[in-house]
Amino acid sequence: MPTLSIRRQFLSLTCLLSFPVLARADQINAADTAWILTASGLVLFMTVPGLALFYGGLVRTKNVLSVLMQCFAITSLVSVLWLLGGYSLALSDGGTWQDLLGGFSRLSLLSMNADSVKDNLPETVFCMYHLTFAIFAPALIIGSVTERMKFSALLWFVALWELLVYVPVCHWLWGGGWLSQLGAMDFAGGIVVHVSGGTAALVGALMVGSRRGFPRVAMPPHNLTMTATGAGILWVGWHGFSAGSALMANGAAGIAMLSTHMSAAAGSLAWMFIEWLRFGKPSGLGVITGMVAGLGMIAPSAGFVSPLGGLIIGSIAGSLCFCSVHWFKRRFAIDDTLDVFAIHGVGGIVGSLLTAVLATQSLGGIGTFAEGEIVGQLFVQAIAVIAVLSWSGSISYLILKLLDKSLGLRVNSNDETEGLDISLHNEQGYNF
Repeated sequence: MPTLSIRRQFLSLTCLLSFPVLARADQINAADTAWILTASGLVLFMTVPGLALFYGGLVRTKNVLSVLMQCFAITSLVSVLWLLGGYSLALSDGGTWQDLLGGFSRLSLLSMNADSVKDNLPETVFCMYHLTFAIFAPALIIGSVTERMKFSALLWFVALWELLVYVPVCHWLWGGGWLSQLGAMDFAGGIVVHVSGGTAALVGALMVGSRRGFPRVAMPPHNLTMTATGAGILWVGWHGFSAGSALMANGAAGIAMLSTHMSAAAGSLAWMFIEWLRFGKPSGLGVITGMVAGLGMIAPSAGFVSPLGGLIIGSIAGSLCFCSVHWFKRRFAIDDTLDVFAIHGVGGIVGSLLTAVLATQSLGGIGTFAEGEIVGQLFVQAIAVIAVLSWSGSISYLILKLLDKSLGLRVNSNDETEGLDISLHNEQGYNF
């Protein structure tokens, strides 16, 4: 999601505007507003019900309701935090602290009204659109610790992680912070969402520990029909993620949408064919997972690369994430339950680095922002990835360590055996 200065470079390089006259920066553009309102709904649709159904179908029957509960609770919790201070600290002017964090001018959104304008949008719409990203990032993390983490500990972790990790990282890249000034490219959250969330997921899986019986006991998904439905919603809603990040209703949004779609399609096919060759049969879960891998890896570069670039990224995503899933589970026996880091973390890291290569004009992209073309931009992208990975990893570890000492991170063995639906929520996902 480019800042205003980066977006201006973007538009001048692409010459893809579909309107003959640009609206003034301090005037609301009705078409852009209508599109971002729609995109906000699409991204929120990705979390509830999209991600909830996708994750819910992948766990065992006795834990399905707990996953749905977590997605809804996180959406509510992060929304309140965003209003109280998250938006202000992430995306307002931080003054002398601008390089690192935003300011306090929008605390509780009291100074924002229907006449407030951000670039060419009502600021309320701009705030809502960014809120959907702030919700999706921590919602991704639950897939790594599901089926054994306490609900209370999870809520505390999400609240602290949102304020201490997501908010500053969002400011660094999208609020005019130091990584934005350095020229880092992150169109739709490859670094802000996937690297930060994927890293936290890996730390969470290691800190909470493996599920009882892993890896000896088979723990297959209980409802792949539900998972496929959620994945379909993710594919559709992701266009709000990518095309919406242009923050305008123009050709730039169209390029982002087309590149994203091609990446998802290529990722799905790549995973399917690799699985077919290796195991003799393609699986529905493989096709779905490859699609999600393609969506995750295209996020940092969606509006910066050509549709062919999206196809290349998706092909790499399906192949690389297939290997990383099996590598982490078999080689290291890490119980990242729903492969959050192997797909979203690895996808975000590799996709962010590939942006430096595939965004070049010689390959159909819009051009790089840093000096030195591919090499210079690759260096900047690497700095951004390492900085966010290190920050998210270290802060996530400290938060989890604190919660483990105070609340305890995981349920007891009896509750885990019984299932979180009954032991934590006194309900069942299914009553047969």
